[in-house]
Amino acid sequence: MSSEPEVEADGEVEAAPDVQDEKARERLIELADAFYEQFDGGSVPSMEIPTRSKSNIVFDEDSDVWVLGERHSTRSANSVRGAKKLLKSIYTAEFLATQLEEDRSSTLRELYYLSESWDNEYAQFSSQDESNQLVEDLELVSGVTREDFHMRPEESGATIMGPLELREQTRRGERVIHCQEDVGEGGYQIPNNPDTIEFLDDDADFILEYNAIIVHLKGQPARATRRITRRLNDELDLPVAVFTDGDPWSYRIYGSVAYGSIKSAHLSEYLATPDAQFVGIRPQDIEEYDLPSDPLADSDTNALESELEDPRFQTDFWEEQINLQLDIEKKSEQQALASRGLDFVTDTYLPERLDEMGIL
Repeated sequence: MSSEPEVEADGEVEAAPDVQDEKARERLIELADAFYEQFDGGSVPSMEIPTRSKSNIVFDEDSDVWVLGERHSTRSANSVRGAKKLLKSIYTAEFLATQLEEDRSSTLRELYYLSESWDNEYAQFSSQDESNQLVEDLELVSGVTREDFHMRPEESGATIMGPLELREQTRRGERVIHCQEDVGEGGYQIPNNPDTIEFLDDDADFILEYNAIIVHLKGQPARATRRITRRLNDELDLPVAVFTDGDPWSYRIYGSVAYGSIKSAHLSEYLATPDAQFVGIRPQDIEEYDLPSDPLADSDTNALESELEDPRFQTDFWEEQINLQLDIEKKSEQQALASRGLDFVTDTYLPERLDEMGIL
């Protein structure tokens, strides 16, 4: 195994492999060994994977997050379709093991295109959705996250701004960064794997506004965004408040931060922040502040009705607010608060809401 830093095609230099890389690579090799032992014993190769259908996602009331249930499916080479899936799994595991050995990294998009160069056409992916899902399969069966496989998505652009000092690894070694004094107006960009960051010091009261750390979610939050939010809450004991628009899709963004998502239920205890509180636009605010609004579309109504059946929103607060929104048939954006004055959010709305929650 190489012990020298490697230079990627784009000129990036990766640090020497660490213990976590070794563990991730060992898990991939163990998977390959299991296939070999099946072959050697005269058995048809197979792989057992937790079922990732909606019917196998359960809400764990103890941890307040979505988790996978106990159902599993068996992927076997006793059919052409199953054999192709296992072949692609083996080629992907080999690629990831080599990537870790050479201490390189790649994007999910690059993996899809890289498969076109593999010598067996049946191992090549037909779409990026297929390669993405296979990486998730390997996460499930290995117990290793894709970040530890050195796989990263395309940049999400999510950022942090606030009185937080941290240490990160750069191409020139370690550097200490203050997420308010050492960054531009765009803030500090969250890396693909936030667990490589070491928190040094903070002077924040909570995560959102004022004497606060602001995490810009960029829409539906990426895994890295949810992970660093969880770490800030766990390790620095900072309350988390989620400020979004007042529509069903924004409520789901909050639900993803607080309770986890169905898609990543196998990582909820790693990504979700159950203590997160919602300070976004409520249907009650639309009425109380007479906010500019838009009528609910049919898709909005269907989504709200679906949320009434969602365990994440089966609380007195959410049932009251969602039913109110269905009644008034309106939705509104954060920016609508500007109709009350440009300083209304910072001087009135957020102070009152955060005080109600015990954050201020």
